[in-house]
This record gives sequence, structure tokens and C-alpha cells, in this order.
Amino acid sequence: MSGYLNISQTRVRYGETEILKGVDLSVNKGEFVALLGSSGCGKTTLLRTVAGFNTPTHGTISIDGKDVTRLPPDKRGMALVFQSYALWPHMTVDQNIGYGLKLRRTETSIAKKRIDEMKGLLGLDALGHRKPGELSGGQRQRVALGRALAINPEILLLDEPLSNLDARIRLTVRHEISALQRRLGITAVHVTHDREEAMVMADRIVILNAGEIAQVGSPLEVYNRPNSAFVAAFMGAENLIDLDIVVHGEAVDVKEGHYNGPASFSKAGRELSTGAAIARFRSEAITLSAKGDHSHTSGQPHLLLHGHVEQVSYPGGIWRHVIHIGDRTVIVDSHTRFEDGAEVEMRIPEDRLYIFPPN
Repeated sequence: MSGYLNISQTRVRYGETEILKGVDLSVNKGEFVALLGSSGCGKTTLLRTVAGFNTPTHGTISIDGKDVTRLPPDKRGMALVFQSYALWPHMTVDQNIGYGLKLRRTETSIAKKRIDEMKGLLGLDALGHRKPGELSGGQRQRVALGRALAINPEILLLDEPLSNLDARIRLTVRHEISALQRRLGITAVHVTHDREEAMVMADRIVILNAGEIAQVGSPLEVYNRPNSAFVAAFMGAENLIDLDIVVHGEAVDVKEGHYNGPASFSKAGRELSTGAAIARFRSEAITLSAKGDHSHTSGQPHLLLHGHVEQVSYPGGIWRHVIHIGDRTVIVDSHTRFEDGAEVEMRIPEDRLYIFPPN
């Protein structure tokens, strides 16, 4: 590995249960990496292991070539922003931001200057004498971030820091943190279960599943080129259908079925073999039309599906249709409403259809 932060073959156990199962990951200096996954996948355990709160049963963690696997948290040059903010309720904003500086016995005049810098950076100038109970959730999050940054950490660790904020404030703060990280050039590792949050904040996304890395890549890569059915579903391609395929060379032919037409696609490097397969796709990836309406047909390769509408709702901006296809049910978004019971056709372009071996 040649990154700034290197995690090599790291395993962590809690009693008889192995939580991390040989994780390998390299993070470059100045990079923003998001650890993304559902509850229990190991993402917080991995972050806490990097921070020094968990000791690996196997493997190493190094920073800039230095092995820190056995070092305590305060000797690693890192700062951790907790999900709960962990602010001292009896301390003012100034005192909370300066807490790490106080522990390091930083000279008073230097500490004050650093605290003022953090307040200016985070829009907290007028709040220095307030206590956490007098602040909004977004303001408390900024104080927690200021406390972490005040000590000039080499690596900033973020443990779902936005999960306690309401949706509107969360959108604002996520962009503020991302812009601040880029402005300071600091290396950041961010834990989240929110796919959109990872997509808009991170340079690279690490998707974890059951203690192992399922895929690593840029937001564009993991969204448009998922390497497994699990990653495809986690990145929003939750619709699932069964197909019968024939693979020859670099081509994949989809056999005509009771509810799908024939199609030919490129194998595109996927590990597929002739026989049963599954395909995943997103609700917004489909062109929906009435049965027999060919006005939406294009020259691009696509898969044609037949079904009937079971339910329609309006979540805002589009009509959401629950459609029955054989023994499967899929969700399709469209700007046009189709009534309950309507016979419909769905066209999924090749680049929006993710075909995998059966589970």
C-alpha cells in the first residue's frame, strides 16, 4: 500500500464474534473517504480501530509509514467527531473548542488565537460565551468540529456526525464540512449509512458488508458500475427480476421470457455464465409506457418488460408506480400517471441494467 493512512489485513473480534474480517484500505493524504454501510456492517468498528479505541486481533494500521497499531488514541495525531457531539454542557463554546489545546498545555495567547480562528472558520464568532444548551443542533455540530480541528490533526475522523440533525440542516452542514475539508486539505474518514451523504461529500466511497469491503471507488464508479448485486441494491438499484441468459465471448443474450423480451448486451467485464441470472435497476432508470406504445423506443440496446400497475402514489415531482412482473414487484417512477390495473411496458437501457449471477 502506498497511501498516507494504510489499513492492512485488519481483523477485530468482540468475544467470539469477528467484526472486521481482514480489511485492506489505503487513504491518500488530503483525501475524503466515506465508510458506507448498513447497521452492523463494521464501519464504526473500523473507524474506532483507526482512532485507537479498538485493538486489532490481526493486521496493522500505519500513518505516513509509521506503525500506530498499538499506540493510544492521543498519540496518533487524529481527532474524532462523535455522533453525539460529546460537548461539555458546563463549558462555553470557547472552552469546548479549546479543550484539546488545554490538555496539550498550549500557551494561553496561542490557544485564544486558535479558538478565534476556528470560530471565524465555522461561523461561531458571536457565540463564544454560550453553552451547548443555548445552541441549535447545527451550531453544536460546528463546535464539535471546531474542537476537533483546533489541535491541527493529521487525520479527521467523523462518526455519523450529521445523524442527529434534521433533514434541512443536514443538507447545509454536509456541504460545509466537505468544503472545509477541501479548503484545509485535511485527510478525512467519514462513517455514514446515508448513501446520498457519502455521494456528495466523499472523493471515494468504501462500501462495507458483514465486516468486509464490498467495493471501493469514486461516487460515480460505485453508483454506475456496482460490482455485485449487494452493492447495486445498496446504491439504490433495489428492483430485482429474474432472467435467463446465454453468454458467448463478450456478449450476453437475454432469452425471451414470459415477462421480458429478448435483448443483447455487452458483457462489460462482468463474471457471468449461461443460465439463470438476476438483474437490478433503479426506479428512475425506466421508461414507462402503455402496452403497445412504441413511441418511446430508441435505437439504444434495452430490456423490454411487461407488467401491470398495482398501485400509484405521488411522492412529489413524479408518479410512483408499483408494478407486478410475474412473481416479482418493482417500483417505477414516471412523469406520466398510469392507472391501477393498466397493462404497461418498461424499457431499461443497457447502462442502467445490472446483471449478476443468481444469489
